[in-house]
Amino acid sequence: MASGGLRIVGGELRGRRLPVPRQPGLRPTPDRVRETLFNWLQPVIAGSRCLDLFAGSGALGLEARSRGAAHVVLIERVESVVRALRTTVRDWQLTGVEVRRADALRWLEGTPLAFDIVFLDPPFAAGLLGPACARLAAGGWLAAGAQVYLEAAAADGLPPLPADWALVREGRAGDVAFGLAMYDVPPAG
Repeated sequence: MASGGLRIVGGELRGRRLPVPRQPGLRPTPDRVRETLFNWLQPVIAGSRCLDLFAGSGALGLEARSRGAAHVVLIERVESVVRALRTTVRDWQLTGVEVRRADALRWLEGTPLAFDIVFLDPPFAAGLLGPACARLAAGGWLAAGAQVYLEAAAADGLPPLPADWALVREGRAGDVAFGLAMYDVPPAG
């Protein structure tokens, strides 16, 4: 089932090998990009509520938990990948991590929960990044000052952001474009 693995790069789980299930389109965020992202998030990660909306390998959500997030929700639609995530959470004896099997966009039609950090790393060819941003922005999913990580194919770039989001960081690594947006940015002054 596993096609390899990647390492948790920081925090209490640092160095643990995370299995990566064989699944078409599953493309874990590279270590270098995760390292950059979590350096950006370091001031706000401790005690945060995180949503990994297209969990896949779970690398982003589990890295957040390793670095002090209080609660992490992993959303994944593929049953075999959900089973692998649940096995990892059980084997690592993690508290504060929920794995839910659901279609991400349909899940966002449910009752909103306010998250401090959201990871959006959908399959690049699926065209889900823009719709996911729009549904998150529709209300209730983001706490004031929430940060939203976005990842897309470098050739496509990041989508236009909702009006009340501001891109505060961005980068490129190989074929990946990534950025960090902040919701409800307080006025300067």
